[in-house]
Amino acid sequence: MTEQGGRDLGSSYWRAVTRFGRGLVGARERAEGVAVRLVVLQRPVLLQLGPPEVAIDGDRIACRYAIQGGLLARRPGGSLTLSQSGDGRPELRVAVHGFHPRLGARTRPHWSGALYHQLEHRLHLAISRRWLRSLTQDGLR
Repeated sequence: MTEQGGRDLGSSYWRAVTRFGRGLVGARERAEGVAVRLVVLQRPVLLQLGPPEVAIDGDRIACRYAIQGGLLARRPGGSLTLSQSGDGRPELRVAVHGFHPRLGARTRPHWSGALYHQLEHRLHLAISRRWLRSLTQDGLR
């Protein structure tokens, strides 16, 4: 497990986001971070994330991105972490912590949380499942 391996883990996730977006939504990686946006317009930025932060601890490697904002975020905060652990049969995880979705539950209107769970949350799950499937089919590094 290497720093570059952690960065590759992150890059593979952003490729999965772009494939899942089918030409409508894409992720662009740059030194300052990752921007997920509508491809046709190049605006708005749906989600802006900071640069990858790679951590290696024994048999676990993680690539963490701080969520900095974007149209889908109510405010900056939280993170997306992609990790791999184990030697023989690796375990892969996608975790989102502390994210404040724009479509998330609020006091009023009472139905606002349903929008997040029916739309955005399901998209996160579908992309993550596709990424996990692609890594298990292509083989892990």
